[in-house]
Amino acid sequence: MNTLLSTSSIRNTTVVNRQGETLGSIEDIMLDPQNGRVEYAVLDFGGFLGIGDKLFAVPLQAFEIDRTNERFVLNVTKDKLESAPGFDKNDWPQTANREFVEGVYDFYGQRDTYLRSRVNEPALAN
Repeated sequence: MNTLLSTSSIRNTTVVNRQGETLGSIEDIMLDPQNGRVEYAVLDFGGFLGIGDKLFAVPLQAFEIDRTNERFVLNVTKDKLESAPGFDKNDWPQTANREFVEGVYDFYGQRDTYLRSRVNEPALAN
């Protein structure tokens, strides 16, 4: 089975939780070109006709792929998602903000994944 996905095939993919509730869709994928890593997917959640939408950063490892229904499954309730690390469509976080990215991985229980991916990465200067 092919496990590679193109970013264009991921964009606008519906995301549901395990209860089958629609959580939103993938708005974008954030890449770190210096080390070739996908930092996180951007989940568009809520709002009506683009008004009141909130965006959430979600590690790709937090998703399960439902190939039968061509969607992603995220093991969170709508209530929990509301407290996830998020941002406004017009105010994206700085892409180099390591603290924000660490918080994203922590929220979804993926801290070990985050740390393993940075084993050979040089420490940031203070």
